[in-house]
Amino acid sequence: MKNDTTKTPADVANEKLFDNWFDPVETELRTKVRGFIETMIEEELEVALARPRYGRRPVEDAAVPIAGHRHGRRIRSLTGTFGPTEITVPRARIFGADGKTAEWKSKVVRSYQRRTRAADALIASAYLSGTNTRRVRRALAALFGGAVGKDTVSRVWRKVKGDWDTWNARSLAEEPIIRFILDGTVVRVRLDKKSTSISLLIALGVRQDGQKVLLAVKNMGGESEAAWRTLLDGLVNRGLKTPELVIVDGAPGLEKALAALWSDVLVQRCTVHKHRNLLAHAPERLHEEISADYKDMIYAGTKQEIETKRKAFVRKWRLKCPAVAASLEEASDRLFTFTRFPKCQWKSIRTSNAIERLHEEFKRRIKTQTVLPSAETAAMLFWALLASGQITMRKVDGWQTFTEKPSHQAIDLAA
Repeated sequence: MKNDTTKTPADVANEKLFDNWFDPVETELRTKVRGFIETMIEEELEVALARPRYGRRPVEDAAVPIAGHRHGRRIRSLTGTFGPTEITVPRARIFGADGKTAEWKSKVVRSYQRRTRAADALIASAYLSGTNTRRVRRALAALFGGAVGKDTVSRVWRKVKGDWDTWNARSLAEEPIIRFILDGTVVRVRLDKKSTSISLLIALGVRQDGQKVLLAVKNMGGESEAAWRTLLDGLVNRGLKTPELVIVDGAPGLEKALAALWSDVLVQRCTVHKHRNLLAHAPERLHEEISADYKDMIYAGTKQEIETKRKAFVRKWRLKCPAVAASLEEASDRLFTFTRFPKCQWKSIRTSNAIERLHEEFKRRIKTQTVLPSAETAAMLFWALLASGQITMRKVDGWQTFTEKPSHQAIDLAA
């Protein structure tokens, strides 16, 4: 048996893993793709000219004026999920109503198009999965034959902006939103050539059927009253109706903005955020005891039990650590608004965890990028993760009882 001498030792040394993984199915498929695309374009041109190549008009259509004429071909490069390929595109001139001719433009392969929409979607999806531009290039190198660079990834991502602008301007008048969940998160972006922290203000809605939906993502410098009022006014101007309940984290600016806009709307303070506030007011050696008392109160089985345990909590911690009791009383009955609703809804009302989980997933995806290119890019990324289906949201617990009205009686705060 003779040895294969077609490869030199240098070739073997430079050969990379997967380079010799020949796949006859893929090779044959990519060979056929070129002919398939060229046939599609040829058929499109025949319809535009009302006759096939080298064909004449039928005798019965002699009265119909000539639509145009061919004038050569050109070679174009196209990259798709099938990889890069070169296709031959016919050229033609089409007569207009004024008798002048204009260059025929294919709708199958648009002018200046270098990639198929499926290829662009694949690149954007890889970017959204938490891979930075350079890593996307390396990850897709085998599929696209090295035809995708970091600049290509950036250009594909910029194409998303059209859908982002449309989403931001859409009417909300027909959205059957009955609840809001509002919260903000801090991200670092490049602003004036420097790494700067900004706030992304998020508005999540809950429809009458229990489905959660993203309503707005606004990049602001912080979570001030003016910042939140800008976001809320934008929702109202787009037709969103006043909700029945708003779930918040307790940020002063947000609560002031809500009071100014919807003074009569029920507000639920996030019990998880308040738990953190209580621990911040006490020395570490008391944290375990505070947590046990607090959770025993918040997760009690009935409204009456919650009232009783709240009174006991306040009496105990007024003596042991007054700052903890004062922090709990600061939230007033807004911390227990959930008790006015059917018990099956308590889990979904008590906290703003629906948004917190989105924040965590968003931070995980952008971890590889350290600093995002701009504030708008940060907001677009958050929206695109949901719009592309990479992050999905389920219905809230207890949505079947949304038709039941909340009780008018708030929890007794006397201690």
